[in-house]
Amino acid sequence: MLRISLRDGEALVVNGAMLRSKGRTELVIENKVALLRGREIMAPEEATSTARRLYFATMMAYLGDEPEAHKNQVIDELTLLIPAMTCDAGRAACVRFARLVAEGDYYRGLAACRTLIEFEGAALVPANEAA
Repeated sequence: MLRISLRDGEALVVNGAMLRSKGRTELVIENKVALLRGREIMAPEEATSTARRLYFATMMAYLGDEPEAHKNQVIDELTLLIPAMTCDAGRAACVRFARLVAEGDYYRGLAACRTLIEFEGAALVPANEAA
């Protein structure tokens, strides 16, 4: 059993269905479901970098929307991201993420991918700042 408290207007995705609370809401989940809270949900237009596209593909695989197709995208994006990691900790985070996804643990993979987004942001300097 999982107890979730939602703020007014907070989004929640349950097995691919987008829900939004009206008023403060408390839910009790009594069986296994794929769910993401508002701060864990990424819209397609937010997938603007390799690590963000990796997160979006992992999120879609977790929610059950053609997991194999998204798993292939995860592999493609990870192949691009690993060489961009400039530090050992970033590469280790890639390995940790890949292990979780290979085991089918997409939810924990999302948490690991948030770390990759941070590493990517630190490793890649925007072109207008490099000049």
